[in-house]
Amino acid sequence: MLAITEMYQEAFEKLELDEVATILDRIGAQLQGAFFDPVETTILAAEIPFYAGCRLLDITNHSTMPPLRRFALYSPKASTVLDFGNEVIYKFNDDFPVKLDESNVNTYVRFFFSYVRGKHGRFIIAESIDDIHWKEDPPPTARQAIGRVIKPIELKTIDGEGTYHLEARMVFKTSLFKSDVQVKKGGLVSLSNEQLLIEDLPVLDDTFGQ
Repeated sequence: MLAITEMYQEAFEKLELDEVATILDRIGAQLQGAFFDPVETTILAAEIPFYAGCRLLDITNHSTMPPLRRFALYSPKASTVLDFGNEVIYKFNDDFPVKLDESNVNTYVRFFFSYVRGKHGRFIIAESIDDIHWKEDPPPTARQAIGRVIKPIELKTIDGEGTYHLEARMVFKTSLFKSDVQVKKGGLVSLSNEQLLIEDLPVLDDTFGQ
């Protein structure tokens, strides 16, 4: 799972105890039956450009082993705990609402695929070879060859209905794909024209970390 500190390395901040307590008091009932004591809990927060006034929270309870960890979208007027399904994000997009433009739609795509997991696994955005979670490092020649086909997310066009058309490289299971990504102005995401680039990559299983 792509952690908040990886997505927003320069933007996250560790919240003080009083704010941690306030947030947990508000969203504690949404934390899937787990109890988070403010004294034992760390919350990292990052502003996200497509939800003005809202922060992405990385919530970790250190009193258990392994630590309990949850992710949430939080603002004074709306909040939700992310459950790795797309419906939670789509509902938040309607309630908040989401505000996409040319400057932030790439970030929205990264966010979406970091916090949505399908029935058969996750599509992991790969914008550089270091975004791939290797089980074993490929040889230098293979690393160079893989690096040549990986590119950052690219916004291609915006159509008359306000839908953003992008191109991205993604790892699914052990394969690297190129795919078109459509993002409607309300935040609905779909994939099309998937093209297999490389298969049988020596990558970690995203579900089990092995």
